[in-house]
Amino acid sequence: MSVKSTAPRRTTRGSAAKRRSGEPGLVQLLTPQGERVEHDEYAVDLTPEELRGLYRDMVLTRRFDGEAVTLQRQGELGLWASLLGQEAAQIGSGRATRPDDYVFPTYREHGVAWTRDVDPLNLLGMFRGVNHGGWDPNENNFHLYTIVIGSQTLHATGYAMGVAKDGAESAVLAYFGDGASSQGDVAEAFTFAAVYNAPVVFFCQNNQWAISEPTEKQSRVPIYQRAAGFGFPGVRVDGNDVLAVLAVTRAALEHARSGQGPMLVEAFTYRMGAHTTTDDPTRYRSEDERSEWAAKDPIARLRAYLDREGLADEDFYAGVDTESDALAKRVREGVRTMPNPGPMAMFEHVYADGSALVDEERAQYAAYAASFEDAETGGNPGQGH
Repeated sequence: MSVKSTAPRRTTRGSAAKRRSGEPGLVQLLTPQGERVEHDEYAVDLTPEELRGLYRDMVLTRRFDGEAVTLQRQGELGLWASLLGQEAAQIGSGRATRPDDYVFPTYREHGVAWTRDVDPLNLLGMFRGVNHGGWDPNENNFHLYTIVIGSQTLHATGYAMGVAKDGAESAVLAYFGDGASSQGDVAEAFTFAAVYNAPVVFFCQNNQWAISEPTEKQSRVPIYQRAAGFGFPGVRVDGNDVLAVLAVTRAALEHARSGQGPMLVEAFTYRMGAHTTTDDPTRYRSEDERSEWAAKDPIARLRAYLDREGLADEDFYAGVDTESDALAKRVREGVRTMPNPGPMAMFEHVYADGSALVDEERAQYAAYAASFEDAETGGNPGQGH
């Protein structure tokens, strides 16, 4: 994505963009109105085709995410953590990676998974409860989802330390949320990454709410500034600006690859929906706040820019919508036809080399399940009941 666009560009200086954003130190290349601005340190030049590709990525990601919410409401999934509103943070950062980089997600990085060519149905299978993860991490250099808050930052740091030992020219990208920034695992990961100069980029999606706790309850200073206390740089980017996220993440990954150590990126964004489908956000945040952030919608922002510069027409948008409908249909049908695993499958693939405890649990459960079969076939009917 290094080819320069030949499209005309309306620009202002980075300081104006910062004033317009209302957030000090916020890197922004595309305003909420879809106006292109420049930044003194971060830049990205994309072809019209690449810009349209980012729009397509965000639209398709939002569509299958929305289908997943609906499927959960219909009882087809046990749970779903929506990314609504965070598409730019995920698509921009995911598209900044190289194939040989390794990504450690949380449980909400559906857009990042999309950029790493992980089939959405593999994500949904885990939340349906029919697999232990759904994909081989080594096929796409995209680790399995991590439900335990913050622990993946330690996994990423350890992996990055190994990358450095091997002398590989790649980087590691670790995602976490603003709530996870309060976890000890994250602080430990920062410490080890700094001390061992690990080639890891910590990517915090600050979506303003850790379930019902606002970011102010997680940190007294902007999250990106906390990196300085561990000895490495941090930067805050407009997480609803896909161009800025792409530029900042790409620069951070190159910083890590070139032997300069870790870096923290705080993507300042907003969770438009619930924390998960078990949550009711109306109990702790106002509709006015949500409406304010809706005006900064990442997809509408990029579309406004494409329209302003004449980089996309109605045929393109119609094609994306058609593709979106087809993806939604495939997701619905795919989820509803997923085969249910046998009851003993839960004991498989727990440990690579087996476990005496798991073997014991498997035997106990097998005997328990067999007792019902005995009763149905005329065995011990359970006298005395």
